[in-house]
Amino acid sequence: MERMLAKEQIGDWIRTLRGWEVFGPVLQDGVWSYQPADTVQLDHPNTAQPPKGFAFPQREVFFTFEQIKGEPPRLTPVAPKGGQQVVFGVRPCDARGLPRMDRVFTETFDDVYYRTRRGSLAYVGLACNQPPSPHCFCKSVGGSPVSTEGLDVLMTDLGDRYLVAAVTATGEKLMQAAGDLLTEPTGVDRSEAGRLRLAAITHPQRAVNDVASVPPRLKKGFDSSLWEDLARPCISCGICTFLCPTCHCFDINDETNGSTPLKGSRVRTWDSCQFPDFTMHSSGHNPRETLGSRLRQRVCHKFQYFHENFGMFQCVGCGRCVAGCPVGIDIIAVVNQVAASAGEG
Repeated sequence: MERMLAKEQIGDWIRTLRGWEVFGPVLQDGVWSYQPADTVQLDHPNTAQPPKGFAFPQREVFFTFEQIKGEPPRLTPVAPKGGQQVVFGVRPCDARGLPRMDRVFTETFDDVYYRTRRGSLAYVGLACNQPPSPHCFCKSVGGSPVSTEGLDVLMTDLGDRYLVAAVTATGEKLMQAAGDLLTEPTGVDRSEAGRLRLAAITHPQRAVNDVASVPPRLKKGFDSSLWEDLARPCISCGICTFLCPTCHCFDINDETNGSTPLKGSRVRTWDSCQFPDFTMHSSGHNPRETLGSRLRQRVCHKFQYFHENFGMFQCVGCGRCVAGCPVGIDIIAVVNQVAASAGEG
């Protein structure tokens, strides 16, 4: 199902989506982020953070508890917020993060909190006619600037109009709600969209060299001294993982807000393998006490372990970790250097 939409009518389309909470990219204080919107202007490079938080929020409460003396503990489950959400302007690389998160939270283990949010979430994507960042490398990890993986709708910018294509049944419903706002594409429209897609696919990007050989080479290079050398500038801030569309490590803690009686909440929050205490044992032993061992974990999880477990790279090539690192650690350069070194042996 393909239709055309005039750019000035995108707000009208959004207003037809009754029952959906709509989000889109908004520029505030120089930062692009997804915010509630009744119209959107899709001229953003990419958002500072991916849309991962819609299905996997940075902080969520599982249940509250209260302990009154002489009584059994009172536990009150906190269900995920209900209601359908649709996110406009999702870039193809970020959308590809969603099925990778699905592998972790719905296939190997059924996480009801994630599944509930995921089941009421729709992505309306925007194809990348040009790379939104100089650090994009989606093609190196099996993606594409026009990929539909993880999307419900893909929009292609044709200048004063969008070619709108449904990818899933949910996407078709979103488009059907627009009614007469969407019109049949002409041959000229289809030809222009095809030209733009071809140009996007062939546009130069940074690259992971010989990516098919990377998983076995990283395995071979597990004990390489390069890990410590390349990690030396790291300050363990964790920004690389918090900006990542597919990092999913978390911690669970009990937070108290009263002592008489004892009250509080059990809370899940994002965690990071780059934090020094991430693998700290209660004994005081830390199996990843060095910067190099923690960098190796992040890189190998993306390019080796996940590939071995699921047959795909976990990294989607958005480049946020490269752009956001305050000390210039570049995952593309790290992978290329370690893999090349391992290949020389």
